[in-house]
Amino acid sequence: MIRVGILGATGIVGQRFLQLLDGHPSFAVTTVAASDRSEGKAYTDACTWRLGGDVPRAALGLRVQAPEPPLDCDVVFSSLPAEVAGPVETRFAQAGYPVISNSSAHRLSESVPLVIPEVNPEHLGLLDTCRDAMGAGGGFIVTNPNCSAVMIALTLAPLAARFGVEAVVVTTLQALSGAGHPGVSALDITDNVIPFIAGEEEKIERETRKILGRLQGGRVAPAGFPVSAQCHRVNVADGHLAAVRVTLGRPADPAELPSALADHGAEDRPREKKRSDQRGTRRRER
Repeated sequence: MIRVGILGATGIVGQRFLQLLDGHPSFAVTTVAASDRSEGKAYTDACTWRLGGDVPRAALGLRVQAPEPPLDCDVVFSSLPAEVAGPVETRFAQAGYPVISNSSAHRLSESVPLVIPEVNPEHLGLLDTCRDAMGAGGGFIVTNPNCSAVMIALTLAPLAARFGVEAVVVTTLQALSGAGHPGVSALDITDNVIPFIAGEEEKIERETRKILGRLQGGRVAPAGFPVSAQCHRVNVADGHLAAVRVTLGRPADPAELPSALADHGAEDRPREKKRSDQRGTRRRER
C-alpha cells in the first residue's frame, strides 16, 4: 500500500482527492496538510466538507500538519493554490518525495512532465531530468493539466495522430464549480455570461501544445500548430463545454472520425483496479 500525503487537504480539490482515494486498493491517505489556520486541528474540525456525503474514512482521526517536509508518506498529492504551490512542491521534491500536482505552478516548467496518461505517457521520460533539477534527494514533480485543456487534448490527440493538425480555435463555456468556493459573485453571474476568466486562455493555449508536443533531447518541443482560446463563465453548476474548430493537416471524411477517436491508444489503455465504488470528478480550475 502506497502512503499518500495530501497538501491543501481542506480545500475543494483536496477534499476530492480524499474522496477518490477512500477505499482505494493501492493508496492509503496517512497525512493531510494545509495552511497555518488549520495546522494542529483534527481534520474534521479544520475542514468544512462541501462535496456531499460523509467525510471519508481515510481522514477520520488525522490531524492537519504544515505543508512542509518531512511528512509520514511515500508520495505527495498537491492541491495547493498556484501562488503558494511552486516553492512548497519544489521543497518536497528536493526532499525526495514524488509530487503529483493539480496546481498550475510547474506545468510549463521545462523539466516537469505535464501528463494525460491516455495521450502522452512518454513525457514521463522527463522524470530523470526533473530529478536532476531537484538535486540529490531523488524526488520529482508530475503535473496534470488545466481541466479544459484535458478534454481538448484528449480529443485532439487522435486527430493529430491520424490526420495532422494545422490550427485550433477553442471557445469554452465553463461552469461555476471551476471557480472554487466561494466562487463567482451571484450579482455577476445571475442572468449573465462572463466573457473572460483570468489566466484560463493562456493555460489552454500553452498547456495543450505542451501535452501534444514531442519529447526530444530531454525537453518537450511544443506542438507546431497554433491554439487560440476564448473562455466564458456560465451560470451552470458543474461541467465545462468546449466548442473546438480544428484545421486538419489532410482532408478527412467525416466517417473516419469516430474510429480515429475510438481506436486511439486503445491497446495501451490501462485497466483500473476494481474498487468498492466509482465517483465522477469535479475539479476547480487551476
